This record gives sequence, C-alpha cells and structure tokens, in this order.
Amino acid sequence: MGIAGSAQVHPSAVIEAGAEVGEGCIIGPFSVVGPEVVLGPGVELKSHAVVTGWTEIGEGTVIWPFACVGEVPQDLKFKGERTRLIIGKRNRIREGATMNTGTEGGGGVTRVGDDGLFMTGSHVGHDSWIGDRVVLANQVAIAGHCVIGDDVIIGGLSGIHQYVRIGQGAIIGAVTMVTNDVIPYGLVQAPRGELDGLNLVGLKRRGVERSDITALRAAYQMLAQGEGAFADRARRLAEETDSDYVRTVTDFILGGSDRSFLTPR
Repeated sequence: MGIAGSAQVHPSAVIEAGAEVGEGCIIGPFSVVGPEVVLGPGVELKSHAVVTGWTEIGEGTVIWPFACVGEVPQDLKFKGERTRLIIGKRNRIREGATMNTGTEGGGGVTRVGDDGLFMTGSHVGHDSWIGDRVVLANQVAIAGHCVIGDDVIIGGLSGIHQYVRIGQGAIIGAVTMVTNDVIPYGLVQAPRGELDGLNLVGLKRRGVERSDITALRAAYQMLAQGEGAFADRARRLAEETDSDYVRTVTDFILGGSDRSFLTPR
C-alpha cells in the first residue's frame, strides 16, 4: 500500500520502506514511522512522534510529540522474537507516552482498545490488554501482562503490578500502587491500594439504572461482610442475583487469575 495519496507527510518526517500510511493521515515534522507499521485512515502523528515495531494503529488515533509506541518490551526475557502492538481507533496518546509490543511468553500481542486517553508519560507494558474508553492519567505505569477493562480510570502517578486485572468501570485514585485484582466498578485508593467502595459517580454518569446500582451496593456489602471465603460469597451472589451488573462482578471474581483480589475493607 505504501503512503496513501491523501496523506500529508512533512518533509522532515521519516517513513521507512514497507510502512503503510492510510488515507488522510498527517505525519508531523521529525516523526518516524517504522517499516512494519500500519497506520489506519486519519491517524495523526504530531511532531517528534515515533511509531516502530510490528504495530497497527486504528483510524483517527492521534499521537502527540515524543510519544514512542511499538518499541521492544522492557523485559529481560525478551530475545528479539517478532511480536505485535495493536492499537484501536480514536485513541489520544499524549506527550511522552510509551506502549511496548508483546513477548513470546505472554502471547505475543499488546492490545489497546478504542477511544482511550493516555496522558503525558503514561506507559502500557508488554502483553497487556487495555479495553475501550480507558483513561490513564499522567505518569501511570501499567506493567506487563495486565488486563484493564472498559471504562477504567486510573489516577496520576499510579502503578499497576504485572498480571493484575482491573474490572470494567473501576476507578483507581491518584498515587496508588495496585498489586491485586480489582472488581468491576470498584473504587480503589490509598498508597497501597485498598478497595474502598464502588465507583458510584462513574455508574451514575453512564446512566446505570438505580435498581442496578442498588443491587451492586447490596452485592458489595455481601462481599464485604458475608460468611465464608471471598470466592464463596461470590458464588452465592452468582446463584442469587438477577442483575447483569452484579453478574459481571461475580464472573470476574470466579474467573481465572494470577493474583489475589483487593477485598472490601
């Protein structure tokens, strides 16, 4: 395919042979596009952006100056195997943000969904899977092999430990280290992340019905104070609930994980 006729490429930009630049793309001054990169229609690289590796970027994504996406993993086990980074549509990748390709041991693909905002200095590590409409605030670090669900917001200067899963709709406060899985719609805060309730503000903003919010609050109380182990409480909830939102929580808890859970205080 090469460079589409309607693409705008600044004379100082470097587009290596083999790269595919889609219709309507804008490549700013001093940006670099590697030979295995595929840019979908309308992708914009502002000045000094670097896109390299075996990387695919979806339609309408914008990458700001000094961001670097598609470089090799920050993993000492990486031996140069050919792995990928796939970024979805309409993402905003701000100044100095980084996203790495996968590793053979982690499945070989780092994947980012649609409509995300990755603020200044944020990082997405190898083999992580990021959902749709995710917001990483300034300097957030996502380690390798993490799974971040749809509509998650992570506050500035926070870190997510490798292999951690964060369920959809959860919110992580600023300056928080998360070392265990976070249930969907959870609210996590404190320097060593603690599950401190539900993301009620986020649920209301998304127009979730009052009945579902009430069901989630009751489910949270049962998970916090019910009898038996955390997983046992989740199993009882799964058997009793008729709320799809609560079922999302129980399915997440009862699914496979390489980490334990942050449990209600």
